[in-house]
This record gives sequence, structure tokens and C-alpha cells, in this order.
Amino acid sequence: MPSRLGQNFLKDHKALERIAEVVEISKEDIVVEIGPGHGELTRRLLKYGPKKLIGVELDENLIKTFLVDLSQENESLTIVNSDIKTYLPKIKEKDYKLVGNIPYYLTSHLLRIISELQNKPSLIVLTVQKEVAERICATPPKMNLLAASVLYWGSPEIVRYISKNSFRPSPKVDSAIIKIIPAPRDMDEKRYFRLIKAIFSSPRKTLGNNLKGFGVKKEEIEKILEKIGLDGKSRPQDLTIDHIETILSSIK
Repeated sequence: MPSRLGQNFLKDHKALERIAEVVEISKEDIVVEIGPGHGELTRRLLKYGPKKLIGVELDENLIKTFLVDLSQENESLTIVNSDIKTYLPKIKEKDYKLVGNIPYYLTSHLLRIISELQNKPSLIVLTVQKEVAERICATPPKMNLLAASVLYWGSPEIVRYISKNSFRPSPKVDSAIIKIIPAPRDMDEKRYFRLIKAIFSSPRKTLGNNLKGFGVKKEEIEKILEKIGLDGKSRPQDLTIDHIETILSSIK
């Protein structure tokens, strides 16, 4: 049964097992699953015996067809008919994990919501489009605005890739499982995001030119580049999060 909300359901048993494994569930854990759909991943998460598993599903038809019976069979499972975008900011549990196979159109919006949460998950495991996963987890010389945005609040990594043929219906592109461990940084948030937007506004221009757009004077740019060990020909994609942090702290 295809979802009217554009989901592609993961059917690969090994991939599902790997996702559940990466969540590292203990018997004291509270886990929030995004869009449990047919319950394939839900069943595997339940095998690890979490204290509480909350499945947030927007599609009422999927709940009635696949999830009601499952929740009745497992007292630790609660199914919530809600939009994850509005549900996440309302979570009151202070220590929870977040997992889900994310519809491609939702990824950037969801990451932005997570970045703004005061009560962030202790661990995030998401299945997203391969290309997006590689952008999120990029390192020099492929650093980009999305990666820099996520690095402000968490440490991401790609766990494994999943073929498009592992989904029903099959999407046009492959996917990847990513794990993000929230790790807050001691930087002014507004200044940080203003800086990275300026730095990555023109990726083909040199870092020095983009810093000028942030209002940094030429002589100050030279000192900053020397401090972080880069030269005038360096481009935004050459930066690490430590470089960005040093640039931010060096700008008067």
C-alpha cells in the first residue's frame, strides 16, 4: 500500500536491522520513530526492549491498517497521529533518541527544526537521500553550507548506503543511513549562521572575497587566513568546523 504522503518504504531486512542496531537501544531508552508506516523498523526497534517507543505517523490509513494491532500487542509502543514537524518541539522527555526513514522533501526542514530544539535527542539516526547524506557529512575539500549548519549542533557520519531497490515503491536515487550525535558548540548562534551564509554564498569565489562580504577588512582577512593555515586562493569548501570557529572568534 503506497503512502499518500510520498513515503518510500524500506523492505531490506539487513538495512532495517542495521538501523535498529545503530540506535543503540537500552531498556531505559525512550525512542521516537518518525513515520513508522508499515511497522517494519518498529518491530525491530521493539526487539531491543526500549522503555518506550513512540511512533509518530501522520497517515491515519497506515495507523489503522498496520500500527493499531502492533501497539496493542506491545505495551511499550505508543502510536501518535501527528506531524513530526509540530510534534518534536513538544517532546518533554529529557533524554530520548530519534530514528526514521525520512521522505526526501522533508530532510532539510526536519534538520532545521532539530537544530532549533531546546530539548534535542541524545542520538539521531535517519535514512535520507544519498546525495543529501554526503552533503550533510562532507569534509574538506567538499565542505558546504548544509554540513556547516549541522556541525554547529551535532557530529554527523554515514553508517551505510542503501540501494534504491531496497524500497517500495522504488525511488529514483539511492539512500544512506546517517547518525548524528548532538554536540553543542560555544559560539554565538546568530553570528555563526550569518558568517557561514556569507562564506558559502559564492562557493566558487575565494574565502577572502566572501569574508569581505561579511564586512571583514583586507588586512584582517590576511591575519585570519594565516592563523588557520590557509592562503588567499583557499575556497569555502576547504574549511573545517575548527577553521570556521577560529574565523568567528577572530573577527572583531
